[in-house]
Amino acid sequence: MSDERHKRPKRPTGESFEDPTETLAGDEIASGLVSKRQQAYLIVVSGGRVGEMVRVDERLVIGRAIDVDFRVDDAGVSKRHVEICKTDTGMEVRDLGSRNGTFLNGERLERQQLRDGDKIYFGSTTILKFSLADELDESFQKHMFDAALRDGLTSLFNRRYLEDQLEVEVSYALRHVIPLSLVMIDVDHFKDVNDTYGHPVGDRVLRAIADCLRGAIRREDLATRYGGEEFALVCRATPAEVATMVADRIRSTLARGPLLPDIPELHLTVSAGVAALPGHELRSADELVAAADAALYRAKDAGRDCVRCHGVDDKG
Repeated sequence: MSDERHKRPKRPTGESFEDPTETLAGDEIASGLVSKRQQAYLIVVSGGRVGEMVRVDERLVIGRAIDVDFRVDDAGVSKRHVEICKTDTGMEVRDLGSRNGTFLNGERLERQQLRDGDKIYFGSTTILKFSLADELDESFQKHMFDAALRDGLTSLFNRRYLEDQLEVEVSYALRHVIPLSLVMIDVDHFKDVNDTYGHPVGDRVLRAIADCLRGAIRREDLATRYGGEEFALVCRATPAEVATMVADRIRSTLARGPLLPDIPELHLTVSAGVAALPGHELRSADELVAAADAALYRAKDAGRDCVRCHGVDDKG
């Protein structure tokens, strides 16, 4: 018995026989962790949308116009201000005849070759950093951006992002006299869902509602989780009557159900409030939120499962 004990291998320090360390070849480590493909990106380091990473392929046009590739709401930025484009020798930045000019590392330019780490300045607050990054860099940057600005449960943008972006959207809408609508949506009697089915089911309900919102809006619109069981939609270039129709379509879709196919008896409704620019003396993001919120409370007072619009008489 003692001889057999002496023949047993000793357990290596820091390891167990149940969980041995796998031996990897050097080329396996390199191929698994390092991407050799360099891709051009712009990272927003100052101004609106700080931290966002924008991929640049053949050409990227930047400005205040709605139809540009990357829109920047900055009073000093022209509608089509600057472009980044691919050339035979790399990437180049070109000013598009902007009123206030474009600056590279502090010097005004017309067109200039870009190097990794260059900073592009334009407008009153906008600074973009040019970066040559691999897929790991892109994934990390996107993860950090999403973690700061997206809701962990629904993957919608969070309230912080809404508040920051709404300031930009309201400023743009007022300056250019373009309609802008805000829709506030609240789940009716959501506490009953949690009390009856439990919080895991409640979380699934919120995710399903988020999916419904994503499917109901255009690409240029914004869906956010405002907090708890309340959501908000920002609808660009959309007057109040159209936003009200969108909100009512969402309401009726959710009311028809079932929201969760495996729990067909679970039915819920939502109430919504709409406020829009221009009109009704609303001149700021805070006033727009307050007006949409007041309209939402009118919908609750009217019996829930309905939509009310700020400035429109309640006709039941």
